[in-house]
Amino acid sequence: MSDTGHNAVLLLAHGTPDVLGEMAEYLSKVTGGRALPHEVVEELQHRYAQIGLAKTPGAEPPPLTKWTITQGYLLQQILNLTTPETRVYVGMRNWHPYIADVVAQMRADGVTCIKALCLAPQNSRTSVGLYRRAVMEAATGLQVEFVAGWAEHPLLAQAFAEKLQPVWTKACAESGRRVPVLFTAHSVPCRTIMTGEASIAGARPGTPVQQSPDPYPVEAKRTAQLVADCLAPIGFSDGDWFFAFQSQGISGGPWIGPTVEDTLKALKEEGHSGVVMQPVGFLCDHVEILYDIDIAFRQTARELGLALWRAESLNDSALLIEALAEVVSGKYKANVDEIKVPTTA
Repeated sequence: MSDTGHNAVLLLAHGTPDVLGEMAEYLSKVTGGRALPHEVVEELQHRYAQIGLAKTPGAEPPPLTKWTITQGYLLQQILNLTTPETRVYVGMRNWHPYIADVVAQMRADGVTCIKALCLAPQNSRTSVGLYRRAVMEAATGLQVEFVAGWAEHPLLAQAFAEKLQPVWTKACAESGRRVPVLFTAHSVPCRTIMTGEASIAGARPGTPVQQSPDPYPVEAKRTAQLVADCLAPIGFSDGDWFFAFQSQGISGGPWIGPTVEDTLKALKEEGHSGVVMQPVGFLCDHVEILYDIDIAFRQTARELGLALWRAESLNDSALLIEALAEVVSGKYKANVDEIKVPTTA
């Protein structure tokens, strides 16, 4: 981070509603104001209810909010040992605390230099681009160092491997044979990874459009490869893992694959009796894990005659927090854009 001015870290996450009654408003934030059919809202309310989202205020915060705030707190504890003047903030793109509100608080606290880090390690110019745009729109007059991606951080791979090893060992022992691992990351619309188009989403007016494919699919699979490499000492090999994109959206048009459903079917047809799943695109529990994997994909596997195990999410993993600390301190050379946001557009 900059050696001048008042530095702070801004951790960025997607955000999630606090109660079921906020679902329609939350979804309007996700879609940029586009209304969704009532049945879609109801279906998502059902999914969130299945993972324990409350009907009324005052209950425990939803998992994404809880774990993101916890990660910010744990990162602050590490930074206190080396740069105690650096404060950690958490901002959400689609719900409270909104990025704009948090940046306003940072400015009021005297912050002049922000290191912004998405809690999504693989860089998609669509999703990460939207975070970048939200920060840029709010941070007028401030210096911003925006971390676009950190998918290959060795501690990130070690953190995932630490969670994967015990469940893979258990699955193989219970099955009496080697069980394949299915790594996953969130799918994105096909159009967003096409040459040039995806780079538009996060750009400020006048920013040249990058004419190159979106790096997201490559980075997601690279993270998976690094996790697999960490387990090579216990005999885990490239033949033991597969990759799929999960949680394809409900908007029109094709989303990138292969899907988890198709991959589970293919694994069954190859003669496998079980599978271990590990999402390497997510850093904590939320609906895409607790519902999509633990409920929906488990049901799909059951119908196919497959046993399904899942590695625990990183959540408060000490290795994850160390990785975050190395990224924000500059010890790990992530892909960082340094920008002085003008006071006028």
